[in-house]
Amino acid sequence: MRNGTASIYVCGATVQGVPHIGHVRGALNFDVLRRWLARDGADVLLVRNVTDIDDKVLAKAAQAGRPWWEWAAQHERAFEAAYDALGCLPPSIAPRATGHVTQMVELMRRLIDAGHAYAEAGDVYFSVSSFPEYGQLSGQRLDEVQQGESAGVGKRDPRDFTLWKGAKPGEPSWPTPWGPGRPGWHLECSAMATAYLGAEFDIHGGGIDLVFPHHENEQAQSRAAGDPFARYWLHNAWVTMSGEKMSKSLGNVVSIPQMLDRVRAPELRYYLVAPHYRSTIEYSEAALSEAVAAYRRIEGFLRRVVQRVGAVAPGALTAEFVAAMDDDLSTPQALAAVHTAVREGNTALDAGDDAAARAAAEAVRAMTGLLGLDPLDPRWAEAVATDAGPRRALGSLVETLLEERQRARKDRDFATADALRDRLEAAGIAVEDTPDGPQWTLKDD
Repeated sequence: MRNGTASIYVCGATVQGVPHIGHVRGALNFDVLRRWLARDGADVLLVRNVTDIDDKVLAKAAQAGRPWWEWAAQHERAFEAAYDALGCLPPSIAPRATGHVTQMVELMRRLIDAGHAYAEAGDVYFSVSSFPEYGQLSGQRLDEVQQGESAGVGKRDPRDFTLWKGAKPGEPSWPTPWGPGRPGWHLECSAMATAYLGAEFDIHGGGIDLVFPHHENEQAQSRAAGDPFARYWLHNAWVTMSGEKMSKSLGNVVSIPQMLDRVRAPELRYYLVAPHYRSTIEYSEAALSEAVAAYRRIEGFLRRVVQRVGAVAPGALTAEFVAAMDDDLSTPQALAAVHTAVREGNTALDAGDDAAARAAAEAVRAMTGLLGLDPLDPRWAEAVATDAGPRRALGSLVETLLEERQRARKDRDFATADALRDRLEAAGIAVEDTPDGPQWTLKDD
Protein backbone atom coordinates (compact mmCIF):
# COMPACT_ATOMS: atom_id res chain seq x y z
CA MET A 1 0.00 0.00 0.00
CA ARG A 2 1.43 3.35 -1.05
CA ASN A 3 0.27 6.86 -0.08
CA GLY A 4 -2.76 5.41 1.67
CA THR A 5 -3.99 3.58 -1.42
CA ALA A 6 -4.22 -0.20 -1.84
CA SER A 7 -4.45 -1.39 -5.45
CA ILE A 8 -5.94 -4.80 -6.26
CA TYR A 9 -6.56 -6.56 -9.56
CA VAL A 10 -8.78 -9.65 -9.47
CA CYS A 11 -9.32 -12.00 -12.39
CA GLY A 12 -13.07 -11.91 -12.83
CA ALA A 13 -15.53 -13.99 -14.78
CA THR A 14 -15.31 -15.52 -18.20
CA VAL A 15 -18.95 -14.83 -18.97
CA GLN A 16 -19.86 -18.04 -20.74
CA GLY A 17 -22.81 -19.12 -18.57
CA VAL A 18 -24.79 -18.72 -15.35
CA PRO A 19 -22.59 -18.18 -12.27
CA HIS A 20 -22.24 -20.92 -9.67
CA ILE A 21 -20.93 -20.84 -6.10
CA GLY A 22 -17.42 -21.71 -7.25
CA HIS A 23 -17.37 -18.58 -9.41
CA VAL A 24 -18.48 -16.18 -6.70
CA ARG A 25 -16.34 -17.55 -3.89
CA GLY A 26 -13.29 -15.62 -5.09
CA ALA A 27 -15.24 -12.40 -5.46
CA LEU A 28 -16.45 -12.76 -1.87
CA ASN A 29 -12.95 -13.50 -0.56
CA PHE A 30 -11.55 -10.37 -2.18
CA ASP A 31 -14.57 -8.38 -1.03
CA VAL A 32 -13.62 -9.30 2.56
CA LEU A 33 -10.00 -8.30 1.87
CA ARG A 34 -11.17 -4.97 0.48
CA ARG A 35 -13.35 -4.28 3.52
CA TRP A 36 -10.50 -5.15 5.88
CA LEU A 37 -7.98 -2.91 4.11
CA ALA A 38 -10.50 -0.05 4.06
CA ARG A 39 -11.33 -0.25 7.76
CA ASP A 40 -8.49 2.11 8.72
CA GLY A 41 -9.33 4.57 6.00
CA ALA A 42 -7.27 3.16 3.13
CA ASP A 43 -8.46 4.08 -0.34
CA VAL A 44 -8.89 0.70 -2.03
CA LEU A 45 -8.85 0.55 -5.82
CA LEU A 46 -10.24 -2.83 -6.87
CA VAL A 47 -10.32 -3.79 -10.53
CA ARG A 48 -12.27 -6.96 -11.39
CA ASN A 49 -12.19 -7.68 -15.10
CA VAL A 50 -14.72 -9.34 -17.38
CA THR A 51 -13.44 -11.76 -20.03
CA ASP A 52 -16.08 -11.23 -22.69
CA ILE A 53 -14.15 -12.71 -25.62
CA ASP A 54 -12.78 -16.22 -25.28
CA ASP A 55 -12.93 -19.65 -26.90
CA LYS A 56 -15.55 -20.78 -24.35
CA VAL A 57 -17.76 -17.72 -24.87
CA LEU A 58 -17.68 -18.22 -28.64
CA ALA A 59 -18.41 -21.95 -28.37
CA LYS A 60 -21.32 -21.53 -25.94
CA ALA A 61 -22.87 -18.74 -27.99
CA ALA A 62 -22.58 -20.80 -31.17
CA GLN A 63 -24.25 -23.80 -29.47
CA ALA A 64 -27.13 -21.55 -28.41
CA GLY A 65 -27.37 -19.92 -31.82
CA ARG A 66 -26.86 -16.46 -30.36
CA PRO A 67 -24.46 -13.61 -31.23
CA TRP A 68 -21.33 -13.91 -29.09
CA TRP A 69 -21.63 -10.32 -27.82
CA GLU A 70 -25.23 -10.84 -26.72
CA TRP A 71 -24.31 -14.09 -24.96
CA ALA A 72 -21.45 -12.41 -23.14
CA ALA A 73 -23.55 -9.40 -22.11
CA GLN A 74 -26.38 -11.61 -20.85
CA HIS A 75 -24.09 -13.59 -18.58
CA GLU A 76 -22.10 -10.57 -17.47
CA ARG A 77 -25.39 -9.22 -16.10
CA ALA A 78 -26.01 -12.57 -14.37
CA PHE A 79 -22.61 -12.40 -12.67
CA GLU A 80 -23.14 -8.82 -11.56
CA ALA A 81 -26.54 -9.77 -10.15
CA ALA A 82 -24.96 -12.66 -8.22
CA TYR A 83 -22.19 -10.45 -6.80
CA ASP A 84 -24.74 -7.87 -5.74
CA ALA A 85 -27.14 -10.43 -4.25
CA LEU A 86 -24.35 -11.74 -2.01
CA GLY A 87 -23.32 -8.32 -0.80
CA CYS A 88 -20.12 -7.67 -2.78
CA LEU A 89 -19.23 -4.02 -2.84
CA PRO A 90 -19.02 -2.85 -6.46
CA PRO A 91 -15.48 -2.78 -7.85
CA SER A 92 -13.80 0.50 -8.66
CA ILE A 93 -14.19 -0.59 -12.27
CA ALA A 94 -15.10 -3.80 -14.10
CA PRO A 95 -13.31 -3.49 -17.46
CA ARG A 96 -14.20 -5.73 -20.40
CA ALA A 97 -11.46 -7.31 -22.46
CA THR A 98 -13.01 -6.13 -25.73
CA GLY A 99 -12.70 -2.52 -24.59
CA HIS A 100 -8.91 -2.66 -24.21
CA VAL A 101 -7.54 -3.90 -27.51
CA THR A 102 -5.55 -0.66 -27.91
CA GLN A 103 -3.65 -1.35 -24.67
CA MET A 104 -3.07 -4.95 -25.76
CA VAL A 105 -1.61 -3.89 -29.09
CA GLU A 106 0.74 -1.50 -27.30
CA LEU A 107 1.89 -4.24 -24.91
CA MET A 108 2.57 -6.61 -27.82
CA ARG A 109 4.52 -3.88 -29.59
CA ARG A 110 6.74 -3.40 -26.53
CA LEU A 111 7.35 -7.15 -26.23
CA ILE A 112 8.19 -7.57 -29.91
CA ASP A 113 10.54 -4.58 -29.84
CA ALA A 114 12.30 -6.05 -26.78
CA GLY A 115 12.72 -9.46 -28.43
CA HIS A 116 10.31 -11.27 -26.11
CA ALA A 117 7.54 -11.87 -28.67
CA TYR A 118 7.18 -12.56 -32.38
CA ALA A 119 4.46 -12.53 -35.02
CA GLU A 120 3.89 -15.43 -37.40
CA ALA A 121 1.03 -15.95 -39.87
CA GLY A 122 -1.25 -13.48 -38.07
CA ASP A 123 -0.61 -14.91 -34.60
CA VAL A 124 1.61 -13.31 -31.96
CA TYR A 125 3.50 -15.43 -29.43
CA PHE A 126 5.48 -14.81 -26.26
CA SER A 127 8.92 -16.42 -26.33
CA VAL A 128 9.25 -18.25 -23.02
CA SER A 129 12.97 -19.00 -23.51
CA SER A 130 13.68 -15.27 -23.84
CA PHE A 131 12.66 -14.63 -20.24
CA PRO A 132 14.93 -16.42 -17.71
CA GLU A 133 12.60 -15.69 -14.78
CA TYR A 134 9.78 -17.75 -16.32
CA GLY A 135 8.39 -20.22 -13.76
CA GLN A 136 9.20 -18.01 -10.78
CA LEU A 137 5.57 -17.69 -9.65
CA SER A 138 4.34 -21.25 -10.19
CA GLY A 139 7.55 -23.21 -9.74
CA GLN A 140 7.37 -24.63 -13.26
CA ARG A 141 10.59 -26.02 -14.72
CA LEU A 142 11.28 -24.71 -18.21
CA ASP A 143 11.90 -28.17 -19.60
CA GLU A 144 8.48 -29.35 -18.31
CA VAL A 145 6.29 -26.41 -19.38
CA GLN A 146 3.10 -27.32 -21.21
CA GLN A 147 0.82 -24.41 -21.99
CA GLY A 148 -2.31 -26.46 -22.63
CA GLU A 149 -3.00 -24.73 -25.93
CA SER A 150 -2.82 -26.03 -29.45
CA ALA A 151 0.39 -25.33 -31.35
CA GLY A 152 -0.06 -22.56 -33.90
CA VAL A 153 1.35 -22.78 -37.39
CA GLY A 154 4.16 -20.36 -36.64
CA LYS A 155 4.95 -21.24 -33.02
CA ARG A 156 8.72 -21.61 -32.72
CA ASP A 157 8.74 -23.40 -29.39
CA PRO A 158 5.88 -25.49 -27.92
CA ARG A 159 6.46 -23.74 -24.58
CA ASP A 160 5.58 -20.35 -26.07
CA PHE A 161 2.09 -19.01 -25.43
CA THR A 162 -0.32 -17.06 -27.59
CA LEU A 163 -0.71 -13.32 -27.16
CA TRP A 164 -2.90 -12.74 -30.21
CA LYS A 165 -4.94 -15.17 -32.32
CA GLY A 166 -5.13 -14.51 -36.03
CA ALA A 167 -8.60 -14.01 -37.49
CA LYS A 168 -10.66 -17.10 -38.37
CA PRO A 169 -13.84 -17.25 -40.47
CA GLY A 170 -16.96 -16.51 -38.43
CA GLU A 171 -15.05 -15.17 -35.41
CA PRO A 172 -14.87 -11.54 -34.28
CA SER A 173 -11.61 -9.74 -34.96
CA TRP A 174 -9.86 -6.42 -34.39
CA PRO A 175 -7.14 -4.83 -36.53
CA THR A 176 -3.48 -4.84 -35.44
CA PRO A 177 -0.16 -4.11 -37.18
CA TRP A 178 0.30 -7.90 -37.44
CA GLY A 179 -3.08 -8.62 -38.92
CA PRO A 180 -6.68 -8.90 -37.66
CA GLY A 181 -7.58 -11.27 -34.87
CA ARG A 182 -8.60 -11.44 -31.24
CA PRO A 183 -6.71 -11.36 -27.94
CA GLY A 184 -5.31 -14.27 -26.00
CA TRP A 185 -6.52 -14.66 -22.42
CA HIS A 186 -3.22 -13.88 -20.69
CA LEU A 187 -2.64 -10.68 -22.67
CA GLU A 188 -6.03 -9.31 -21.68
CA CYS A 189 -5.37 -9.21 -17.94
CA SER A 190 -1.88 -7.67 -18.14
CA ALA A 191 -3.21 -4.88 -20.35
CA MET A 192 -6.24 -4.15 -18.17
CA ALA A 193 -4.37 -4.33 -14.84
CA THR A 194 -1.73 -1.82 -15.86
CA ALA A 195 -4.23 0.42 -17.67
CA TYR A 196 -6.01 1.13 -14.37
CA LEU A 197 -3.44 0.44 -11.65
CA GLY A 198 -0.19 1.37 -13.33
CA ALA A 199 2.98 -0.54 -14.12
CA GLU A 200 3.24 -1.71 -10.50
CA PHE A 201 0.38 -2.40 -8.10
CA ASP A 202 -0.11 -4.09 -4.75
CA ILE A 203 -2.13 -7.30 -5.10
CA HIS A 204 -3.15 -9.59 -7.95
CA GLY A 205 -5.81 -12.13 -7.02
CA GLY A 206 -7.66 -15.05 -8.52
CA GLY A 207 -8.44 -18.73 -8.17
CA ILE A 208 -5.69 -21.20 -7.35
CA ASP A 209 -6.25 -22.85 -10.73
CA LEU A 210 -4.98 -19.66 -12.39
CA VAL A 211 -1.46 -19.83 -10.94
CA PHE A 212 -0.35 -21.71 -14.06
CA PRO A 213 -0.50 -20.92 -16.85
CA HIS A 214 -2.54 -17.73 -16.57
CA HIS A 215 -0.81 -15.83 -13.78
CA GLU A 216 2.64 -17.16 -14.64
CA ASN A 217 2.15 -15.90 -18.19
CA GLU A 218 0.76 -12.56 -17.04
CA GLN A 219 3.78 -11.97 -14.84
CA ALA A 220 6.23 -13.08 -17.51
CA GLN A 221 4.85 -10.88 -20.30
CA SER A 222 4.43 -7.85 -18.04
CA ARG A 223 7.90 -8.02 -16.52
CA ALA A 224 9.48 -8.82 -19.87
CA ALA A 225 7.93 -5.57 -21.13
CA GLY A 226 9.53 -3.71 -18.23
CA ASP A 227 6.59 -3.44 -15.81
CA PRO A 228 7.21 -4.54 -12.18
CA PHE A 229 3.54 -5.66 -12.15
CA ALA A 230 2.02 -7.24 -8.98
CA ARG A 231 3.90 -6.99 -5.68
CA TYR A 232 1.86 -9.78 -4.05
CA TRP A 233 -0.27 -12.65 -5.32
CA LEU A 234 -3.29 -14.09 -3.48
CA HIS A 235 -5.11 -17.21 -4.65
CA ASN A 236 -8.38 -18.59 -3.32
CA ALA A 237 -9.07 -22.31 -3.35
CA TRP A 238 -11.87 -24.11 -5.18
CA VAL A 239 -15.37 -25.15 -4.27
CA THR A 240 -15.52 -28.87 -5.02
CA MET A 241 -18.22 -31.51 -5.27
CA SER A 242 -17.28 -35.16 -4.77
CA GLY A 243 -13.63 -34.11 -4.82
CA GLU A 244 -13.83 -32.43 -8.24
CA LYS A 245 -13.52 -28.71 -8.92
CA MET A 246 -16.98 -27.30 -9.55
CA SER A 247 -17.19 -26.54 -13.26
CA LYS A 248 -19.74 -26.46 -16.05
CA SER A 249 -17.74 -28.91 -18.14
CA LEU A 250 -18.06 -31.54 -15.40
CA GLY A 251 -21.74 -30.77 -14.85
CA ASN A 252 -21.27 -30.57 -11.06
CA VAL A 253 -22.36 -26.99 -10.51
CA VAL A 254 -24.78 -25.40 -8.06
CA SER A 255 -25.89 -22.10 -9.56
CA ILE A 256 -26.44 -18.96 -7.51
CA PRO A 257 -30.14 -18.69 -8.50
CA GLN A 258 -30.67 -22.29 -7.36
CA MET A 259 -28.95 -21.63 -4.05
CA LEU A 260 -30.91 -18.47 -3.36
CA ASP A 261 -34.14 -20.40 -3.82
CA ARG A 262 -33.07 -22.53 -0.84
CA VAL A 263 -31.19 -20.24 1.55
CA ARG A 264 -31.07 -16.52 2.14
CA ALA A 265 -28.28 -14.49 0.59
CA PRO A 266 -26.41 -13.69 3.84
CA GLU A 267 -26.56 -17.38 4.80
CA LEU A 268 -24.94 -18.36 1.50
CA ARG A 269 -22.36 -15.61 1.94
CA TYR A 270 -21.57 -16.98 5.42
CA TYR A 271 -21.08 -20.48 3.96
CA LEU A 272 -18.62 -19.22 1.35
CA VAL A 273 -16.76 -16.73 3.56
CA ALA A 274 -16.39 -18.84 6.71
CA PRO A 275 -13.59 -21.17 5.49
CA HIS A 276 -10.10 -19.73 5.00
CA TYR A 277 -9.76 -18.40 1.47
CA ARG A 278 -6.91 -20.85 0.81
CA SER A 279 -8.96 -23.86 2.00
CA THR A 280 -11.01 -25.96 -0.41
CA ILE A 281 -14.75 -26.02 0.27
CA GLU A 282 -16.22 -29.47 -0.32
CA TYR A 283 -19.87 -28.72 -1.03
CA SER A 284 -22.40 -30.72 0.96
CA GLU A 285 -25.93 -30.22 2.19
CA ALA A 286 -24.80 -30.87 5.76
CA ALA A 287 -22.09 -28.19 5.63
CA LEU A 288 -24.52 -25.70 4.12
CA SER A 289 -27.08 -26.45 6.85
CA GLU A 290 -24.41 -25.95 9.52
CA ALA A 291 -23.52 -22.58 8.05
CA VAL A 292 -27.18 -21.53 7.93
CA ALA A 293 -27.63 -22.54 11.58
CA ALA A 294 -24.48 -20.67 12.60
CA TYR A 295 -25.61 -17.50 10.86
CA ARG A 296 -29.04 -17.75 12.47
CA ARG A 297 -27.45 -18.04 15.91
CA ILE A 298 -25.80 -14.67 15.30
CA GLU A 299 -29.01 -13.23 13.90
CA GLY A 300 -31.12 -14.60 16.74
CA PHE A 301 -28.83 -13.11 19.38
CA LEU A 302 -28.90 -9.65 17.82
CA ARG A 303 -32.68 -9.73 17.55
CA ARG A 304 -32.99 -10.73 21.19
CA VAL A 305 -30.81 -7.78 22.21
CA VAL A 306 -32.77 -5.33 20.04
CA GLN A 307 -36.05 -6.58 21.50
CA ARG A 308 -34.63 -6.14 25.00
CA VAL A 309 -32.70 -2.85 24.80
CA GLY A 310 -33.64 -1.22 21.48
CA ALA A 311 -31.42 -0.28 18.53
CA VAL A 312 -27.78 -1.35 18.65
CA ALA A 313 -25.02 0.34 16.65
CA PRO A 314 -21.75 -1.32 15.60
CA GLY A 315 -19.09 -0.91 18.27
CA ALA A 316 -15.45 -1.89 18.76
CA LEU A 317 -13.80 -4.96 17.28
CA THR A 318 -12.45 -7.55 19.69
CA ALA A 319 -8.69 -8.11 19.87
CA GLU A 320 -9.21 -11.74 18.86
CA PHE A 321 -11.05 -10.73 15.69
CA VAL A 322 -8.39 -8.20 14.69
CA ALA A 323 -5.59 -10.71 15.27
CA ALA A 324 -7.39 -13.30 13.17
CA MET A 325 -8.00 -10.98 10.25
CA ASP A 326 -4.43 -9.67 10.37
CA ASP A 327 -3.23 -13.28 10.15
CA ASP A 328 -3.77 -13.79 6.40
CA LEU A 329 -7.52 -13.09 6.62
CA SER A 330 -8.22 -16.03 8.93
CA THR A 331 -12.01 -15.90 8.69
CA PRO A 332 -12.52 -19.17 10.62
CA GLN A 333 -10.84 -17.64 13.70
CA ALA A 334 -12.56 -14.32 13.08
CA LEU A 335 -15.96 -16.00 13.11
CA ALA A 336 -14.95 -17.95 16.21
CA ALA A 337 -14.47 -14.56 17.88
CA VAL A 338 -17.95 -13.56 16.69
CA HIS A 339 -19.54 -16.68 18.19
CA THR A 340 -17.66 -16.19 21.44
CA ALA A 341 -19.23 -12.75 21.72
CA VAL A 342 -22.64 -14.22 20.85
CA ARG A 343 -22.34 -16.81 23.65
CA GLU A 344 -21.25 -14.18 26.14
CA GLY A 345 -24.09 -11.93 25.04
CA ASN A 346 -26.69 -14.67 25.40
CA THR A 347 -25.37 -15.42 28.88
CA ALA A 348 -25.68 -11.75 29.76
CA LEU A 349 -29.25 -11.66 28.46
CA ASP A 350 -30.20 -14.69 30.52
CA ALA A 351 -28.65 -13.04 33.58
CA GLY A 352 -30.52 -9.79 32.96
CA ASP A 353 -27.30 -7.86 32.34
CA ASP A 354 -28.55 -5.60 29.55
CA ALA A 355 -25.39 -3.46 29.47
CA ALA A 356 -23.14 -6.45 28.86
CA ALA A 357 -25.55 -7.84 26.27
CA ARG A 358 -25.56 -4.51 24.41
CA ALA A 359 -21.74 -4.36 24.45
CA ALA A 360 -21.54 -7.87 23.03
CA ALA A 361 -24.08 -7.02 20.34
CA GLU A 362 -22.15 -3.89 19.38
CA ALA A 363 -18.99 -5.97 18.95
CA VAL A 364 -20.87 -8.61 16.95
CA ARG A 365 -22.26 -5.97 14.59
CA ALA A 366 -18.80 -4.47 14.10
CA MET A 367 -17.18 -7.83 13.37
CA THR A 368 -19.88 -9.20 11.10
CA GLY A 369 -20.05 -5.86 9.30
CA LEU A 370 -16.43 -6.19 8.22
CA LEU A 371 -17.25 -9.62 6.82
CA GLY A 372 -20.32 -8.30 5.01
CA LEU A 373 -22.53 -10.43 7.27
CA ASP A 374 -24.15 -8.04 9.75
CA PRO A 375 -27.75 -9.32 10.13
CA LEU A 376 -28.91 -5.85 11.16
CA ASP A 377 -27.40 -4.13 8.13
CA PRO A 378 -30.29 -2.50 6.23
CA ARG A 379 -29.27 -4.43 3.12
CA TRP A 380 -29.91 -7.81 4.72
CA ALA A 381 -32.91 -6.61 6.71
CA GLU A 382 -34.47 -5.47 3.45
CA ALA A 383 -33.61 -8.77 1.77
CA VAL A 384 -35.22 -10.72 4.58
CA ALA A 385 -38.32 -8.55 4.42
CA THR A 386 -38.57 -9.03 0.66
CA ASP A 387 -37.65 -12.70 0.37
CA ALA A 388 -38.87 -14.11 3.63
CA GLY A 389 -41.55 -11.82 5.02
CA PRO A 390 -43.86 -14.60 6.27
CA ARG A 391 -40.93 -16.44 7.84
CA ARG A 392 -39.79 -13.25 9.56
CA ALA A 393 -43.25 -12.73 11.04
CA LEU A 394 -43.27 -16.36 12.18
CA GLY A 395 -39.80 -15.87 13.65
CA SER A 396 -40.96 -12.96 15.77
CA LEU A 397 -43.74 -15.10 17.27
CA VAL A 398 -41.43 -18.07 17.82
CA GLU A 399 -38.75 -15.92 19.48
CA THR A 400 -41.36 -14.59 21.91
CA LEU A 401 -42.36 -18.13 22.92
CA LEU A 402 -38.71 -19.15 23.23
CA GLU A 403 -38.03 -16.22 25.55
CA GLU A 404 -40.97 -17.30 27.72
CA ARG A 405 -39.55 -20.82 27.74
CA GLN A 406 -36.10 -19.52 28.72
CA ARG A 407 -37.58 -17.58 31.62
CA ALA A 408 -39.50 -20.65 32.74
CA ARG A 409 -36.34 -22.77 32.64
CA LYS A 410 -34.41 -20.12 34.56
CA ASP A 411 -37.17 -20.17 37.23
CA ARG A 412 -36.96 -24.00 37.21
CA ASP A 413 -40.58 -24.14 36.04
CA PHE A 414 -39.86 -27.10 33.79
CA ALA A 415 -43.51 -28.03 33.32
CA THR A 416 -44.20 -24.67 31.63
CA ALA A 417 -40.96 -24.88 29.64
CA ASP A 418 -41.87 -28.34 28.36
CA ALA A 419 -45.40 -27.22 27.53
CA LEU A 420 -44.07 -24.33 25.46
CA ARG A 421 -41.71 -26.61 23.61
CA ASP A 422 -44.57 -29.04 22.93
CA ARG A 423 -46.66 -26.19 21.50
CA LEU A 424 -43.85 -25.31 19.12
CA GLU A 425 -43.33 -28.95 18.16
CA ALA A 426 -47.04 -29.34 17.45
CA ALA A 427 -46.85 -26.30 15.16
CA GLY A 428 -44.06 -27.95 13.16
CA ILE A 429 -41.17 -26.08 14.76
CA ALA A 430 -38.16 -28.03 16.02
CA VAL A 431 -36.24 -26.49 18.94
CA GLU A 432 -32.62 -27.30 19.75
CA ASP A 433 -30.93 -26.10 22.93
CA THR A 434 -27.35 -25.04 22.12
CA PRO A 435 -24.56 -23.22 24.01
CA ASP A 436 -25.63 -20.12 22.07
CA GLY A 437 -29.23 -20.39 23.22
CA PRO A 438 -32.27 -22.15 21.75
CA GLN A 439 -32.35 -22.43 17.96
CA TRP A 440 -35.44 -23.22 15.91
CA THR A 441 -36.11 -24.55 12.44
CA LEU A 442 -39.21 -25.56 10.51
CA LYS A 443 -39.40 -29.34 10.48
CA ASP A 444 -39.76 -29.46 6.72
CA ASP A 445 -36.73 -27.14 6.11
